Amino acid sequence: QVQLVESGGGLVQAGGSQRLSCAASGRTFSTYTMGWFRQAPGKEREFVAAVTWSGHITYYADSVKGRFTISRDNAKNTVYLQMNSLKPEDTAVYYCAADSGGGYYSGGTYYGMNYWGKGTLVTVSA
Repeated sequence: QVQLVESGGGLVQAGGSQRLSCAASGRTFSTYTMGWFRQAPGKEREFVAAVTWSGHITYYADSVKGRFTISRDNAKNTVYLQMNSLKPEDTAVYYCAADSGGGYYSGGTYYGMNYWGKGTLVTVSA
């Protein structure tokens, strides 16, 4: 079982930056693809970014490409999401997710995450 705990959410002004962290339990973290998803009020949850086990391959939603950066530190069992040039439409609950095997990226989203955190709220004010 993997437990994921997000932190770093809060209120930020448009144009500002925020960094989210996700601390994972379990000795096999370094073998998992990790990702971030978000859910805005009244909308479905959507893919934001993912990073493979080595950190060498990353995937991004078109809406955040060039503004957000996903990274990981396997020694600390932590994955990060650096968010720059934030917009009000980035306001959402951000969820950390893990793929222990079998997941894949296709058509601009990632399928097969099987562990989820409880989320952290990011609010971007205009």
